[in-house]
Amino acid sequence: MTIDSNKVVVNASPEVICSFLKDATNLIHLLPQDKISDFTATVEECSFKVQGGVIISLVQDGSDECSKLFLKSGEKSPFPFRLTIHLTDLNGSSEGYIHFDGEVNMFLKMMVEKPLTNLFNYMSDKLKEHFKG
Repeated sequence: MTIDSNKVVVNASPEVICSFLKDATNLIHLLPQDKISDFTATVEECSFKVQGGVIISLVQDGSDECSKLFLKSGEKSPFPFRLTIHLTDLNGSSEGYIHFDGEVNMFLKMMVEKPLTNLFNYMSDKLKEHFKG
């Protein structure tokens, strides 16, 4: 199953955004605080509980310059997935979106597709808001 978030224009260069996102402790700023709990993080990884009691863990998995940043599911996640954060330079600002690729069966897909789409759109919007300045 793949999901692409809405594209957003962020008032920061890809390098600044990449630096911010390479520290997993900063991901707390992009998550809906009323829908998560038990957030813990190091620079390389973070985990949190979402409504329904599911634990999601994200682990830094490298980058392609600052045009793509990769995160993958950690051992606590309910299924394997990979997130790719795409960033395009727009002369001082950036266009970006989140691409999700997860190994989800059809039953689980029906349950998680809409909440995950909403989450990634929320995260994209929060990234834009964070760098409003």
